[in-house]
Amino acid sequence: MLKPPIAPMRAEARASLPAAGTPASLYWQQKLDGYRVIAYLRSGRLHLQSRTGADLTAHFLELQAAGISMDLVLDCELVVLREGRLDFSALQQRARLAGYRARTASQSTPAHVVAFDLLEADGEVLTGRPYRERWARLEALFTGGVLGGRWALVGSTTERDRALAWMDPDWARAGVEGVVVKPAGGRYRAGKGGWWKVRSRESTEGVVGAVTGPLSAPDTLLLGRWDAEARFRMTARTTPLPATARREVGSRLTAAGDDHPWHGVTFSAGWGTRTPLPHVPVVPALVAEVAADTSVDDAGRYRHPVKFLWLRDDIGPDSVPSLP
Repeated sequence: MLKPPIAPMRAEARASLPAAGTPASLYWQQKLDGYRVIAYLRSGRLHLQSRTGADLTAHFLELQAAGISMDLVLDCELVVLREGRLDFSALQQRARLAGYRARTASQSTPAHVVAFDLLEADGEVLTGRPYRERWARLEALFTGGVLGGRWALVGSTTERDRALAWMDPDWARAGVEGVVVKPAGGRYRAGKGGWWKVRSRESTEGVVGAVTGPLSAPDTLLLGRWDAEARFRMTARTTPLPATARREVGSRLTAAGDDHPWHGVTFSAGWGTRTPLPHVPVVPALVAEVAADTSVDDAGRYRHPVKFLWLRDDIGPDSVPSLP
């Protein structure tokens, strides 16, 4: 019998979808914008374990497993659906609430659990079984009515062309971040790799508003856009620049004065952290084109670092679309 905490099996990031294998040799599944959780259903009660081992059960009371007849352990994604799309910000807020506030939020912004792997069923540990078998037994739990309601089955296919359609930005706007690929014959390797993930990406622009590292050869760029009230807001931070890009961009930067809107402003070193990020404000005159995934918070900031592509000499800052 499996006991918490279990380290979830990892998906290694890839830049593009792998080539199709032999028929039904790979499962291609939607990567959802939520929290990875291990769900333990025991005697009609639910325990929710986060990726890091934390107990999330008390924050999502609406998911208690009344009426589920089997003891199960599932690998899942915890999500909040609002206005037809997955809302990560709402989910994050839910995860901070407990007690009366959690009970109230369970009515206004209820969560759902989207399952994609079955690790144990009625005391039988399945981690050593091939994925095709685990998936078939998981599907049967839904078709047989054991799981339903706030429990759902992830979108899955054995056809690469269908998975490729899930990489479209229209799917990303609904909360499908990309695709996870799983070998049909693979075993579940807790805490280890063996799956692959490919994020949906798009090209976008941002105004260079600050840098980290030396001004003459910056390590990363902080990008911004103006909003409807003419406030210059940070929207993204790039991954570390290649050496040639550092020299090119650095040669064209000008340090900003105290009137820069980010002068004295503290940014976090990463989305969801409070560690301050030392930065040097620059005159917002350069436009950078970047490749970004589609994970954007409600304030319009990309949650993951974006990849610098090149400077857009053909447009000025006024041509970058403003934030809503």
